[in-house]
Amino acid sequence: MYPNDSIAVVIPSYRVTRHILGVIGAIGPEVTHIYVVDDCCPDKSGAFVRENCADPRVVVLEHEKNQGVGGAVMTGYQAAIAAGAAVIVKVDGDGQMDPRLIPNFIVPILAGEADYSKGNRFYDLEQLRTMPPLRLFGNAVLSLMSKVSSGYWDIFDPTNGFTAIHADAARHLPFEKISRRYFFETDMLFRLNTLHAVVVDVPMDAVYGDEVSNLKISRIVTEFVAKHFRNFFKRVFYNYYLRNMSLASIELPLGGAMLAFGTVYGLNAWLHSARLGTTTPAGTVMAAALPVLMGVQLILAFLAYDIASVPRRPIHKTIWSRTKHA
Repeated sequence: MYPNDSIAVVIPSYRVTRHILGVIGAIGPEVTHIYVVDDCCPDKSGAFVRENCADPRVVVLEHEKNQGVGGAVMTGYQAAIAAGAAVIVKVDGDGQMDPRLIPNFIVPILAGEADYSKGNRFYDLEQLRTMPPLRLFGNAVLSLMSKVSSGYWDIFDPTNGFTAIHADAARHLPFEKISRRYFFETDMLFRLNTLHAVVVDVPMDAVYGDEVSNLKISRIVTEFVAKHFRNFFKRVFYNYYLRNMSLASIELPLGGAMLAFGTVYGLNAWLHSARLGTTTPAGTVMAAALPVLMGVQLILAFLAYDIASVPRRPIHKTIWSRTKHA
């Protein structure tokens, strides 16, 4: 199907022995290498696969210490790159992802339309009825936060782990800096944006069986919010001040300063009038309202520019062209 391209699949493995053989068995012949990364699994997933899987494409890699899903995927990426893979697909081992969809993720990359493709379970509204309400709400909130922090305003379902990446884009990722735990998928988007990589969504259905998620919302809410803020400010600094300067570079800080000034000035004036029992003068109200309105307009102008700046030209084509003519 892809005679000139080597396709690798990475399967992070942690407590998925009940499902992983079925996942491997469903991977089609278009895939040339399958890397099962045993992330110090207490169920010995790596040994289980070695003993029960005869697929010659399978290579088992093992971590001596648990590194989280991000660490497992990075290990698989590096092994696939070293083996000469052109595209690397990441599939979870818990059976929630249908390996028969792998060609859907590969095609936009090999066609030169994208550097990275990811699943989106929100395309088919009828299928959303199968998604637990809490996951549905949580994904909506996380998607909005991810749009702001990553700069990919045209994608959804950021925590979806069914992904594919061109090897030329993957090898430019800072493997040692990418989040190792549950923030991994979202942090990947931020790192890809700093490379100006093109990301596309691939429609897929949600599948929920008897698997048990290790993700506890109550434990990661504060961590996720803090990391989203960190990534947003880092992305803005990289893209609007370090690498390039534009009108948007002025709009955001000026808008933020005017909004903050108007808000603080207005609150102080209102509290002062409340203590004296008097009405706040109209001039004072205008002096507070005007910078607030102007600040909001400037921030909205920055967001409009940021949305229009979503990467559209795949970087792996540029990298390949430079290598060819070097």
